[in-house]
Amino acid sequence: MLSILIPIFNFDVRPLVNDLHSQCEKAGSAYEIVCFDDGSSSEFKQKNQEVGNLTNVLYQEMPQNLGRSAIRNALGRAARFDYLLFMDCDSRVVSPDFIHNYLQHAAPERLVYGGRSYADLPPTDPALYFHWHYGRQREQRTAAERSRSPYHSFMTNNFLIPKQLFLDILFDETLRQYGHEDTLFGMELARRQVPIVHIDNPLEHIGLESVDVFLRKTEQGIENLVRLRNQGKNVETKLLSTYDLCEKWGLTATIAYIFNKIKRLVVNHLRSKSPSLKWFDFYKLGTLATFLNTK
Repeated sequence: MLSILIPIFNFDVRPLVNDLHSQCEKAGSAYEIVCFDDGSSSEFKQKNQEVGNLTNVLYQEMPQNLGRSAIRNALGRAARFDYLLFMDCDSRVVSPDFIHNYLQHAAPERLVYGGRSYADLPPTDPALYFHWHYGRQREQRTAAERSRSPYHSFMTNNFLIPKQLFLDILFDETLRQYGHEDTLFGMELARRQVPIVHIDNPLEHIGLESVDVFLRKTEQGIENLVRLRNQGKNVETKLLSTYDLCEKWGLTATIAYIFNKIKRLVVNHLRSKSPSLKWFDFYKLGTLATFLNTK
């Protein structure tokens, strides 16, 4: 009944797969766990090959890196069962009923999103603090909170979808680097009027990244946003709405100028022990304004 699909890139998935395997065995339903490695280093490949020894677990290494969208599409096409449970490799199961909860909500023609959580205590490494802080404040939301904006609250880290529905939509494979493949997927769900059911069944995000890596990925996501906008795709995000409002007031060139003058100051603040997410919002707006006012 259930195909659990995990794209892997430079992360040890053994604890995650072992937890999922144990829960699936107890659930008693037909299942498979499919893990596709998308160009990890040999260190992680050697570790993760172990999961292929578990019953009903398929581990396979891609000959080359496919990218975030294409690897998920490949997993979806390879799945044998009618319901697909996608999750990120840098996740931790926090509920003993995680699989059971999803099986209870599986139904045709709808997507079920379980959410994302972060550890209660901040990481000991100060370089990881900003990612944790951002996640706790912006991404960790209850099902009731997410349901107020069901399509904009969708992320790819933890969702259940009927296989045929997934194959009808797929992820946009032109987006190879980090960012906004989930935005496009959510928009297509909305266009098709596919219901998203939000439940409290989170996976904990344990793959925290340093603030510098986090900011670099943020810029990659904004590059994708600009690319999609230039392609005429009507992407709806809070960042673009804010930018359009600033453009209406004739402020975007000024924002880009000020941002580039004080960018180092902003980055240093985000590296600090008490970073403000308002400064991060300005970082994103300034980056977007720079892209759109220099191209």
